[in-house]
Amino acid sequence: MVQPVKAERLVPLDWMRGIVMVLMAVDHSSEAFNAGRLFTDSFFFYQRGTPLPVAQFLTRFITHLCAPTFVFLAGTGLAFTVDQKIKKGESPWAIDRDIATRGAVVALFELWISWFVVPPNTWLLQVLYAIGISFLFMVPLRRLPNGVALGAALFLVAAGEALVGLCVGSDPTQIPLPLALLVVGGERPPLIIGYPPVHWTAIMLLGWVWGRVLVAKNPAPSQIARQLAIWGGGAMAVFAVVRAANSYGNMLLYREDHSLVQWLHVSKYPPSITYTALELGIMALIMAALFRFTMERAPRGDGWLVTLGRTPMFFYLLHFPLLVGASTVLGLHHQLGLAATYAGAACVVVVLYPACRWYRPLKASGRHVWTRYI
Repeated sequence: MVQPVKAERLVPLDWMRGIVMVLMAVDHSSEAFNAGRLFTDSFFFYQRGTPLPVAQFLTRFITHLCAPTFVFLAGTGLAFTVDQKIKKGESPWAIDRDIATRGAVVALFELWISWFVVPPNTWLLQVLYAIGISFLFMVPLRRLPNGVALGAALFLVAAGEALVGLCVGSDPTQIPLPLALLVVGGERPPLIIGYPPVHWTAIMLLGWVWGRVLVAKNPAPSQIARQLAIWGGGAMAVFAVVRAANSYGNMLLYREDHSLVQWLHVSKYPPSITYTALELGIMALIMAALFRFTMERAPRGDGWLVTLGRTPMFFYLLHFPLLVGASTVLGLHHQLGLAATYAGAACVVVVLYPACRWYRPLKASGRHVWTRYI
């Protein structure tokens, strides 16, 4: 019989984080170098009938996995961290303070990214903003029983489109700023709100519940793989049904035909049911395969994917300035194509891997308070 694993079982989660960091580098390299980059992942951006070249579309599509996985595993990691703090005897107040501080710091990191992505005096609120605010929401939400937390997460996913509709009303230009910041997103100069956190908190809650189950039951890799495969298949079925219906659940970004690109052309801004189900389904199936792999081969804790997966914030904060800076200095910003996109992503991973390898033991040592947030 396969015995439950403890530290080893975390390696597939690190592999998963490492995979999405590489995919994220592809997306941001495309943003820096690719003149043909598609950015049509919302009803607000897409004009019906706009061509979706397959190679460009799929390059963008494969990177959609990044944000949901990053947010989901942030919730899972939070469950592990809170459990460790409880076992050490830390008070609920101390735990809440740590989560809130982490959330505020992560959200403020978005200011650093904005310097490299948008014009001066403009602030782009992307995935770090969503993660940071979601951490703040988790201060009270972490007290919910697992069943209630799961129900709340699924409700937010299912009701997301209705919530956006209620907030927008008849005049989208009159949305109150708090609703734009939390639910709808959009441009409210000097802010560009790309990731309204209510939708992403639902994904973090799902990761939190799964993390608590792992902590409580300590299942064997075979059990984890089986559960993930079932959940992934279920999520993919939800995607197929809702996308086929082509009505509610698509955040108004409907299929125009039955081509592959139209089936996969789902709304990320804000995330629709189809987007969330598709990406979390893909994530779950990949992680199921990774856990299954650990049953056949002892996982290594020193590989390059593990290194990237255990230093994701460090990598994230450095790769943006490197890619944008290189494209600007070379005079190639938005001047090239897909070959440059993938070459740029490969280069930034190769360049930052030694730095991540150096930073990983420094972070693990816990000697410096600031490493808790990077």
